[in-house]
Amino acid sequence: MKLMHLSDLHLGKRVNEFSMLEDQQYILLEILGIAEREKPDAVIIAGDIYDKAVPPAEAVSLLDEFLTRLAKLHTQVFVISGNHDSAERIAFGRRIMGPGGIHISPVFNGEPEPFEMEDGAGKIRIYMLPFIKPVDVRRAYPGEEPGSYTDAVRTVIGHMNIDRSVRNILAAHQFVTGAARSDSEDISVGGMDNVDASVFEPFDYVALGHIHGPQQIGKETVRYCGTPLKYSFSEKDHVKSVTIVEMAEKGNTEVRTVPLHPKHEMREIRGTYEELTLRGNYEGTATDDYLHIILTDEEDVFDAMARLRVIYPNIMKLDYDNRRTRASLEFHAAEETERKSEIELFEEFFTMQNGQPMNDEQRAFSGELLKKLKEERQ
Repeated sequence: MKLMHLSDLHLGKRVNEFSMLEDQQYILLEILGIAEREKPDAVIIAGDIYDKAVPPAEAVSLLDEFLTRLAKLHTQVFVISGNHDSAERIAFGRRIMGPGGIHISPVFNGEPEPFEMEDGAGKIRIYMLPFIKPVDVRRAYPGEEPGSYTDAVRTVIGHMNIDRSVRNILAAHQFVTGAARSDSEDISVGGMDNVDASVFEPFDYVALGHIHGPQQIGKETVRYCGTPLKYSFSEKDHVKSVTIVEMAEKGNTEVRTVPLHPKHEMREIRGTYEELTLRGNYEGTATDDYLHIILTDEEDVFDAMARLRVIYPNIMKLDYDNRRTRASLEFHAAEETERKSEIELFEEFFTMQNGQPMNDEQRAFSGELLKKLKEERQ
């Protein structure tokens, strides 16, 4: 059984006031080409189909065209809603589209029924879990009181009655603890939306959405495929791709990626105004990329953005890096540090070292330890 894993299309997105629709249409055509070559039995799109709950008409038309062309390839398509989507709008028409091979997750109702497929190695069951919060789980299962996102997802999976003798796949849209984030993602304060990867233990492959950088979590079968396009300059070094999963008998799963090539690359360049002007004239067509330009002139250049756009038409962002801006950053960083308590500073250090925030027990222990240290110094 061969699967293609996509997520976070964010159709209709604008980046630094640039519409990405043309770029999205271009990359979806490339993905269709990959699907034609790879001939997957199923395509999973793991949430954040649109960038907004009420998407523009052009984004809806783009998705319609994409799904229609996927259906013509005679592959089964599984779509779940993400935190950027309206679950109700995504689910519209799902019962009509299902017989045509387009399977869309309903608004979460506590009854996650799997779709069953079969190949020479036996049965495969695909479960679709749209983005959920603890409050959704409390509503679906009266009497259940999940206190965290981990508890919420564990509760839902516990109600799936999973047959572990067959191969099981989950499409989900959550932030799994330890994943590396990008600036273009919605971040919950204090890591409140974290889900521990241990809850996914019953599944042979977990197709995750929500995080924009392609990565595995712990093992290669729990995976974020990432966005098909770069949506912030923090992603400039990402290699965007689609994930291909090939499942033989249970316990034998291979994962690989197929790189994507965008219409416009996203990159960062720096130098003085004069250096970049000369460089742009020399590079010619290479200046069509989406750019973050960092000017190193000590004095601000009058109307720099407009003047540089003559050479670099797709400047998205312009900043200065000089003595004045560095001094300002150092001042604000020192000012912010002075305002933070000792436990807040220690929490930041813990997160940097471990790639995840403290839990309540660790926070309480650290607070007691700091209190004792302060008492010993007095």
